Amino acid sequence: MWQLIVQIFPYAIAYTVPLLITALGGLYSERSGVVNIGLEGLMVIGMFSGAYTISRGGLPPGSAVWVGLLAAAVAGAAFSVLHAFACVTLNANQVISGIAINMVAGAMTRFLARNLTGSGNIQIMRGIQRTNIPLLSDIPILGPLLFRQTYATTWLALGILFLSAFVLFKTRYGLRLRACGEHPHAADAAGVNIYRMRYSAVLISGALAGLGGGIFLTTVSGEFSGTAGGLGFLALAALIFGQWRPFGILGATFFFGFASTIANVSQAIPELARIPGIVLKTFPFVVTLIALVAFSRSSQAPKAAGEPYDKGKR
Repeated sequence: MWQLIVQIFPYAIAYTVPLLITALGGLYSERSGVVNIGLEGLMVIGMFSGAYTISRGGLPPGSAVWVGLLAAAVAGAAFSVLHAFACVTLNANQVISGIAINMVAGAMTRFLARNLTGSGNIQIMRGIQRTNIPLLSDIPILGPLLFRQTYATTWLALGILFLSAFVLFKTRYGLRLRACGEHPHAADAAGVNIYRMRYSAVLISGALAGLGGGIFLTTVSGEFSGTAGGLGFLALAALIFGQWRPFGILGATFFFGFASTIANVSQAIPELARIPGIVLKTFPFVVTLIALVAFSRSSQAPKAAGEPYDKGKR
């Protein structure tokens, strides 16, 4: 059993990291009062931008991956401006806007990939490499699980997690952001610019979702194919399951990441290969539905999430 856990754990972490970063992006947006259903599409934008930059940027392999991740984050932020403009400036329905983002992102990136590369898929020759962390990898129990064959992006994700927890709950910006998602009219009366705060939150959301897509590309998939495989929707579910709190999201994304890993590596592990493939493939999504139903009654969503803000109305 221990050997099985050691085998699965690195893959589970690899799936958890893009989920975590994308869900944290959704956290910023929803804490400001803007529901972001478009996380899947923003991940796709990040995957395309990262894949094209890495494969066609003409950069050395060592730096191309990190420039690609930066391009993924920038592209995600830029594309999220459409969602922010529709929801914050035009007061459009936020769910419909998010669905439109998902549809446009998939179609647009496939079109660009075919016209720029001649194929709907873009493969990268080299992603982020796994490494052992000296000394720490020799620690009993924790060493094999956390510090062997690990990606640098794992520690980047943890850094973003702790930074997000600090920003949202220990800074003036975080207080104002949360006020915009709970009582926007009260925040406006206190001098907070609701529109500016919501724009900034949606752009941060887009940047993190794009980065999540780039990390998924460079650590798990290895190619852009026009889809993120539903990870954006799993990240949205993890955001709800984690009760809109950074460390709750960490637990939820690891749970979903572990479930996805079991489905994806089942055929390579004899103990799991005995289970019918259809059961394992649907397992992450069934678990997601059960978790959402179980926690729906105790949900503590921001009170103004999904509600357009009109300065003249109360």
